[in-house]
Amino acid sequence: MTFAADSPHVAEVLASANRGPRIGGTIDMLILHYTGMATGRGALARLRDPRAEVSAHYLVFEDGRVVQLVPEAERAWHAGRGAWAGVTDINSRSIGIEIVHPGHDGGLPPYPDGQIEAVIALCRDILGRNPIPAPRVLAHSDVAPDRKEDPGENFPWDRLAAAGIGHWVAPAPIRDGRFFAMGEAGDPIAALQAMFALYGYDQPITGRFDEALRAVVTAFQRHFRPARVDGVADASTITTLRDLIAALPG
Repeated sequence: MTFAADSPHVAEVLASANRGPRIGGTIDMLILHYTGMATGRGALARLRDPRAEVSAHYLVFEDGRVVQLVPEAERAWHAGRGAWAGVTDINSRSIGIEIVHPGHDGGLPPYPDGQIEAVIALCRDILGRNPIPAPRVLAHSDVAPDRKEDPGENFPWDRLAAAGIGHWVAPAPIRDGRFFAMGEAGDPIAALQAMFALYGYDQPITGRFDEALRAVVTAFQRHFRPARVDGVADASTITTLRDLIAALPG
């Protein structure tokens, strides 16, 4: 069960049985989560409990201590059902980092600075060893917008971007103007859906602003326009999405 740590930032290896072989493809995604539990000890126990059937490659505690649970070469069970850019077996293509944090149910407190610095250092090390493009450093909510909220709208993606991690543009200012919301339909909605699909979200083009699109808009806002998370595609949200697409690597 034991194995050697993949990263020099790992303080301890505590192997989880919840793992298996990767199924095809290469590692080209990095998925960030919060634990959504009251304590790090409880989260660690759950990630190692065979009955829970969940794990991650790494767990980062509030004080910045990093524990590795699954070797990077193996498939951790962290993402569950989801999709990104046509990939549906996210676990086989990704490395998962769980960050100890109580989550939305725990009031969504700020992430400690030391914890974020540890996440940045770990991410930089992972990205230095794996061919993961910047736009594929993602939130759990990005790949499973209908199910997940983590790591939440107060996770400092801008700090990670300043350290060279992930894909980011400055969010467009929130202002009055035309917006799209639940119940609307037509070509503008289809165009919006096409933009989200182009960026990578699992968004069918139906021409209807339905629950699926609302979930995608909400997930996008949590990651890229966190000042207002309401599932409404306002001008700020659409402009930020447009700018991100324009900034995609050639």
